[in-house]
Amino acid sequence: MSNPPVLTVSDLSVRIAGLHILQGVSFDVAPSGVTVLLGRNGVGKTTTLRAILGLTPRGGEVRGTVRTGDRILGGEPTHRLVRGGLGYVPEDRCVFAGLTVAENLRLAERRSGTPGYDRVYELFPELKRRGRQRAGSLSGGQQQMLAIGRVLLNDNRLLLVDEPTKGLAPKVVTEVAEVLERVAVAVPVLLVEQNLAVVRRLARDAVVLAAGRVAWSGAADELLREPELTRSLLGVGVAGDHAAGAGGKADPK
Repeated sequence: MSNPPVLTVSDLSVRIAGLHILQGVSFDVAPSGVTVLLGRNGVGKTTTLRAILGLTPRGGEVRGTVRTGDRILGGEPTHRLVRGGLGYVPEDRCVFAGLTVAENLRLAERRSGTPGYDRVYELFPELKRRGRQRAGSLSGGQQQMLAIGRVLLNDNRLLLVDEPTKGLAPKVVTEVAEVLERVAVAVPVLLVEQNLAVVRRLARDAVVLAAGRVAWSGAADELLREPELTRSLLGVGVAGDHAAGAGGKADPK
């Protein structure tokens, strides 16, 4: 990596309710493009993102170091990390169902800087059209657009995005992948994603977790070129996996 990483995770261990979920996880996030965090269900991908952001549940134990540049993030409250430029799109979207789309966006505005409504509406014009609609009445895909739009309203140093295409229709998967592809040109992204066609389209680097540890790391295309390796690490093959949903073509292998 020619330029220093935007984020370095070193020997990260997390215990929650007596379970040792992460056991010494270490990896870097490149200063540009998409780094994807992969692994079978339950290996600690979401736990990793939440630990980076200081969102480990009360009573959980976190050890290790998370660093961005010369700044160590451990111990800082989540709101301060977000104000410092860490944007987070959670797996469950977490929109405020009783508020309108416009009100959800307004709540995401940071005090410093000018909110980028033009940027958000350019990427998701439907959010502007549905500004007065309650978020709870939106489809799953529309709620995901809102969750991503809230983060993009502000300038960020790094985006942490957790399974943004989960449960979405193929057409919406393509739309979300296109937005993340455009966003990653300007802002590095740490992405948790199970759809390998989306991974193939977006990711430059990959980190694979297994049993709470890093089992593999390297170039994403190198991983996806090896069907047996992918199958052993992730439990799935690479040929044709959700390819239509990412707007890409199936691997001919």
